Amino acid sequence: MQGVTLKSRAAAFACAAGALVFILSLVLGYTPGQEDDLMQVGRSLIIAILCGTMSWASARRTIATTATAIDAATERLLSAAIGDLQSGVPAEIGEELPDLSVAMQSLFSQVRTNLDHVQALALFDQITGLANRTSFCRQVERLLADHDANGLPTLFFIDLDGFKGVNDTLGHAAGDQLLARVAGRLREVVMAQVSTGCGDAVIGRLAGDEFTMFFPRLTGPAAAQRIARAIQFALGERFDLGSQHVELGASIGIACYPDHGENLAGLLRAADAAMYHAKHQGRGRAEIYTDALALAAKDRAELERDLLVGLQRDEFLLEFQPQIDIASGGAVAAEALVRWAHPQRDLVMPGAFVPVAEESGAIVALGDWVMDRVCQTAARWAQAGIHQRIAINISTRELGQPDFFLRLRHAIATHAAPPAMLELEISESLAMEMDPRVLEQLRALRRDGVCVAIDDFGTGYSNLSRLKELPVDRVKIDRSLVRDIATSAEARTICSAVVGLVQGLGMEVVVEGVESAAQMDVLRVIGCTLFQGYHLARPTGERDYLAQFARNARLERDAG
Repeated sequence: MQGVTLKSRAAAFACAAGALVFILSLVLGYTPGQEDDLMQVGRSLIIAILCGTMSWASARRTIATTATAIDAATERLLSAAIGDLQSGVPAEIGEELPDLSVAMQSLFSQVRTNLDHVQALALFDQITGLANRTSFCRQVERLLADHDANGLPTLFFIDLDGFKGVNDTLGHAAGDQLLARVAGRLREVVMAQVSTGCGDAVIGRLAGDEFTMFFPRLTGPAAAQRIARAIQFALGERFDLGSQHVELGASIGIACYPDHGENLAGLLRAADAAMYHAKHQGRGRAEIYTDALALAAKDRAELERDLLVGLQRDEFLLEFQPQIDIASGGAVAAEALVRWAHPQRDLVMPGAFVPVAEESGAIVALGDWVMDRVCQTAARWAQAGIHQRIAINISTRELGQPDFFLRLRHAIATHAAPPAMLELEISESLAMEMDPRVLEQLRALRRDGVCVAIDDFGTGYSNLSRLKELPVDRVKIDRSLVRDIATSAEARTICSAVVGLVQGLGMEVVVEGVESAAQMDVLRVIGCTLFQGYHLARPTGERDYLAQFARNARLERDAG
């Protein structure tokens, strides 16, 4: 279309030039009375034709040059379309079509910049500048494919200890700044190892506070342990975030190729399992994957699967442990404790499956089951005239669900359970970190009659000014504070101070973990009257509990 337009313009220009010359030659060469007018018109026509032909030739030459520039521009754009953004714009385009040349150069530059930005987003973590999961996996898979018999490829899985507390207390901006500082220290560790001959490493951030490091050629497990110690030392030093000082640590899992995994996916699973073992052993540790860990990981995976199946098959049951008021000798409340009647493992206690449920997320479904069963039980007890509160433990993950209180109220309404017969037990650390939304929901429940208690008090670091503002009725003193109270003056002093503090804030004190009469005697002197523990009663099924602690015998028969 462009070529046709140019030719049309050239032809029009040549015709116009010829016509103009013809007219001028006639006008200028005309002599009145001359007889050879026909001869003069012929000469003028010949001159016009020559002028038009020369104009056409000149225009065609210009068209050819412009067409060549346009062809060059077309070829350059086609090459750019298939990925060539680095070559320059041909010189003939700049000579004939300078505006087009400038526009093409600007376009290519902008596209290159955009592609570089997209590549950075696709391959690098924006907070730390390290390789993201995709980029890390590609690099490591390439290194594993090219691996020869020299050296031991080793993967480090690094999880920060205490990072969640930084996010919760200082905010996500400070958390991001801390992650960037962590990445910088990991780079320094790698640079130091390069200087010792261990070779370079690939560092990545998988997600959250999880980092990975891959060395293609280490000399053996001893070198891996040395690098792990260097990582822990680097991350154990204090981080300064403006006016805030942050202490972190790291739990590290180590896996070696090919013993612990024949590909990257296997290495990641192995290193992740080793890291979790390090956390469970007390954090701040480095563990190399072993066959024992493999068996434990397999057992854990089976337990997770069985847990979900058990919820579907209703394999769980409740046992009840009383809270005794020694002034009256009767039970004032019963703590509901979940048990798992596993078909192959016999009766499984909470310590074996609740942590797995917490980490897998199944705790939410398990908590719903407990809430429903407790509300059902409370309604049945109320109808039988037994007005003992039933306490249930609420986990951090449950309370973090946006619709937790809606589900709780639904269970209460479904079974017509009296709110005054329910007690929610929340851990001390969770109580100190509750956001305003949760606090308001708890206040609303208390107004309806539900009792709120802090469980395991004395195991965390309570903010006393925060404690007095919480919507709490009761505080349960942890067993660790009363374990040595009968034999240790220091333990008695600490326990007495804690009890006096709680009672001074107007809250009821319940002492759990009482295992001897000597402990009870000391606690009574201190001023405690409500106790829970094996010395008084072990957890038992509903029928046996009611037979021993319910005043209404009719409910005992109904429960049976």
